[in-house]
Amino acid sequence: MNELVKKDALGILNKVIEILNVKEEKDITEIKELSDHTIHNASVFQDYCSVSIAVVIYALSKVIERKQYGNYQNILKILGKVRKSLINDEEQDFKSAIKQLFSEISRIDSKLKIYMQEVISQAEVKKGSKLYQHGLSAAKASHVMGVSQWELMNYLGNIKPDEAISAVTDVRARLKFTRSLFS
Repeated sequence: MNELVKKDALGILNKVIEILNVKEEKDITEIKELSDHTIHNASVFQDYCSVSIAVVIYALSKVIERKQYGNYQNILKILGKVRKSLINDEEQDFKSAIKQLFSEISRIDSKLKIYMQEVISQAEVKKGSKLYQHGLSAAKASHVMGVSQWELMNYLGNIKPDEAISAVTDVRARLKFTRSLFS
């Protein structure tokens, strides 16, 4: 595993563990921000570690948001396993711990258990859109996230107009700046 990815993933896991150790209202926002942060490495390195951590953390934030889940002990225990497997470069244990974490997240709420696949799917599509925004093609972003191009394009087509306009403005400003360098 790439050392930069590993270091960043461990930093993310440490922050999630720190956030969950002390329950606060801002937990959901902080966890979502961490999930978005991991997508940068996923877009650059396109690795399983960054993508799975981003999806797991996003799903975790959704569970906490919907349920206001109070006891994080089991999740913290499994996150500790994920962290330990990363530190020791145990890829198989990492994958096993990630699966265990998904199982725990789905166990938290019986309703969510039914819809867990949908939550994971939505998280993968959303993270695929982040990859797309980081410059990957829609085909590559959908491949990395394991979703269909159709699902990703459907999501991208539903982005609010103000989000799309700000992205276009940003691109135009960057293009103008680049042209000014060569004038």
